[in-house]
Amino acid sequence: MMPQADEAQAACAAKDPRVISRIERMCIERGLKMTGQRRTIARVLSDSEDHPDVEELYRRAAVLDSRVSIATVYRTVRLLEEKGILARRDFGEGRSRYDPTDRGHHHHLIDVDTGRVIEFEDAAHERIAAEIAARLGFDLVDVRLQLFARRPAVAPVKTTPAKAGKKAK
Repeated sequence: MMPQADEAQAACAAKDPRVISRIERMCIERGLKMTGQRRTIARVLSDSEDHPDVEELYRRAAVLDSRVSIATVYRTVRLLEEKGILARRDFGEGRSRYDPTDRGHHHHLIDVDTGRVIEFEDAAHERIAAEIAARLGFDLVDVRLQLFARRPAVAPVKTTPAKAGKKAK
């Protein structure tokens, strides 16, 4: 969830008609009609640094505008996905999460223990993927890499008891 300070800042920005979020700008560029509720959802998506699912988007949008319904969030997300503004991601949790497409090409490492998603770029992987496609007779169109990983367990440090007759420091 967004910290309260971020929620308050987003609420002020959402009420200021002069401030257009980056997602709202993408919607306008693609000819979408921007209702008040769509503006709120666009603002929440623009302010998100994570990959929220529809339920989380709804919770965040409802803080800014109590008139936003879960059905509106579902319809808006589907529309934004159709218009290429959002990309649907599946991080193995049984729910779709959403990633604004204006973040540029990147990949994801998912910590299987915490669910944390880390975005990264890797030029070496891109080259290898293009080489594999070419070797198989194809031109590479897109690459999506999702790594599911966990941090290795740290072995406990073994201490040796002080030898008899010696003082431990």
